[in-house]
Amino acid sequence: MNPSHNPIGIMSTGLYIPPHRMSGHEIAQRSGLPVEVVEQKMGIKEKAIPGPEDHPCQMGVLAAKQAIERAGIDAKEIDLVIYIGEEHKEYPVWTAAIKLQQEVGAINAWAFDCALRCGTTILGLKLAKDLMLSDESIQTVLLAGGYRNVDLVNYQNPKTRFLYNLAAGGGAILLRKGWQENEVLSTSMITDGSFSEDVIVPVGGTKQPLSPDLLSQDLFYLDVPDPQGMKERLDQKSMNHFTSVIRQSLEKSGLTEKDLDYLAILHMKHSAHRYVLNELGLAEEQSVYLEEYGHIGQFDQILSLELGLQQGKIKSGDTVVLVSAGIGYAWGATTIRWGREAQ
Repeated sequence: MNPSHNPIGIMSTGLYIPPHRMSGHEIAQRSGLPVEVVEQKMGIKEKAIPGPEDHPCQMGVLAAKQAIERAGIDAKEIDLVIYIGEEHKEYPVWTAAIKLQQEVGAINAWAFDCALRCGTTILGLKLAKDLMLSDESIQTVLLAGGYRNVDLVNYQNPKTRFLYNLAAGGGAILLRKGWQENEVLSTSMITDGSFSEDVIVPVGGTKQPLSPDLLSQDLFYLDVPDPQGMKERLDQKSMNHFTSVIRQSLEKSGLTEKDLDYLAILHMKHSAHRYVLNELGLAEEQSVYLEEYGHIGQFDQILSLELGLQQGKIKSGDTVVLVSAGIGYAWGATTIRWGREAQ
């Protein structure tokens, strides 16, 4: 190893999955879809849903505490906390990172929120690494947050069928400068503003402030104003952008897709999942399909990483890529050299 090399490594991860579940059968009943479509085509056997106390920041706190315990450090060693959860959280117009910082005891850190929908974990990793490399005072960073956009799903709206997999949970990643294991390499991202208003909650913002009348019309849910137009435009770009950010992340890391050993990919319909694996020359065993969890937003990558390790699909020396896509639209990938680099 180059003695001047100062890697940014993952010390640990943390995960909180609510114990409550919604089955594919229940989604089928609520939506009117055949259960075979929900379970086989959409790939949802069941998904995690929040209980009464499973609020986004709180789920992030639980995941963060697990990550800190696994790393065996004192929370006072953390220099920066980045909240990577959703904007749909305990309170509107609220900086969740500061609350999370307090709850885990990171009293010597400073904190902020970042947001890129389901691409937020990838964004957070890039932000954290860049900040650590540019600021000598930042040695240890906690990324954490929670997700429960399942609250915003209207199962009677066929225009948002692709969102029926939204679930709930929390995740965390603890990074340290100079950590010689699980090195975070390069990130690639693509954003396309032509999709920026294709998936929205139409009320509750400044354009249509929330009112009793709007609430009574069940408008405080995710919606797609132009589903056909969005589908036509997205079909042309989405899968290409998925594979592009993966390949670019690998290339920036000095690698190629032939070096890729495991893909930590978000939950999507079966056919799309298989397409990405096939395009990259990967076998089903080189990823985990999250059909028993649903789509926990930006925490799918952490979940897939933990499941891949538990199932023996990731070993020391492997090249792992975390890949995401978020409405807006944004695509991102980060390459990790898992384990300890050979001396």
